Amino acid sequence: MKRIARSSLQTAVNLVFFAIIGTAILSATYYLTRDTIAATVEQAKLKLVSQLLPPSSYDNDIMQDIHTVAADEMLGTDEATQAHIARRDGQPVAVVLEAVAPDGYSGKIALIMAIHPDGSLGGVRVVNHNETPGLGDYIDIAKHDWIKTFDGRSRTLFKDEMWKVRKDGGMFEYMAGATVTPRAVIKAVNRALQYFEAHRDELFIADAQPAKGARK
Repeated sequence: MKRIARSSLQTAVNLVFFAIIGTAILSATYYLTRDTIAATVEQAKLKLVSQLLPPSSYDNDIMQDIHTVAADEMLGTDEATQAHIARRDGQPVAVVLEAVAPDGYSGKIALIMAIHPDGSLGGVRVVNHNETPGLGDYIDIAKHDWIKTFDGRSRTLFKDEMWKVRKDGGMFEYMAGATVTPRAVIKAVNRALQYFEAHRDELFIADAQPAKGARK
């Protein structure tokens, strides 16, 4: 019995030891790679932003000039996100917002969009989706240029009834057999523009000042 007890104790000690070592390795790996991962994510986001806003249109460090946006039903978000603010000579040029279309055909569709102070869209891009390949995935700029139809659109020029696919009486084209996906994206963009209208002033207030040496 004592031998069994000693064996069990030794096994438990070994398990605790390896758990501690494993945790230490994971922690060390995280601390060693987190800056690299953060830089990679930032570069990927900046690449998307450059598709929405010409780099020559602003002179601040858009990745540092940020405003924290609380989770909001109008944006489809369930956690806080960061809005990036583009400025030129200190004046706002656009805000880059994140939004989510919760009702895609195959789940949530993550979006990023640039909105100018007058409420017009600089552009919209899909960040992540699970839509059907060859059918609903035409919302992805890598597959089709459909997403560019949002460029320059605004709620000032087009009222709610126009923010639908043509099949529903709206202004947006769609591919036959794949209307659920564009409906979800159009609805999400329109709601994000409504959010912008209600929060325009606060969105252009940065939480963090642009870093020194910002691009000029």
